[in-house]
Amino acid sequence: MTTTTQPQPPAAAVAQDAHWASTLERLRNRTRPTATLTICDDHAAKDALALAQYEQRTTQRQHEGSESTPEAKKALRAAEQKVAAAQRAVDDASIVLTFRALERTALDALKKAHPPTEEQAEDGFEVNVETLGPPLIAASNVDGMTEEQAREFLDTWSDAEAASLFSTAWNIQLESRLDLGKG
Repeated sequence: MTTTTQPQPPAAAVAQDAHWASTLERLRNRTRPTATLTICDDHAAKDALALAQYEQRTTQRQHEGSESTPEAKKALRAAEQKVAAAQRAVDDASIVLTFRALERTALDALKKAHPPTEEQAEDGFEVNVETLGPPLIAASNVDGMTEEQAREFLDTWSDAEAASLFSTAWNIQLESRLDLGKG
């Protein structure tokens, strides 16, 4: 079976194509994906938000079909305001860490510097997650976290919280914003 290749237009013609030039500009100016990890230790604020959201859902169900009545509008507005106030309290009590995907060459260099142990390789790991964590977290965190701080948090936080810290830094590296469309 032979395959034929499509002839390519001349490079000069492509360079002069306004549509392609615009597309190329947009491609070159894309920002890398980001993700946030939100930490809120204020259980009272989180409980108040959950209660306000529950009350809002209950109010909406109670007033289904009668949203246009003055009483329903007032109750729904009050519930929305209570949720907004509770959300502001949670936001004020929260610490938000932001992570940005690394350039592929930087991530490849980190992965190469932290190969899996023999046992990890047998289990299908492509990197040593024990040694990769601090440098990956520090490199991808846009807030200024150092490797030493990342190691401290990984060593002292609970298993679930340390796993969330690592996972946020790792998973943003795998983020894809592409839509392949329908063939």
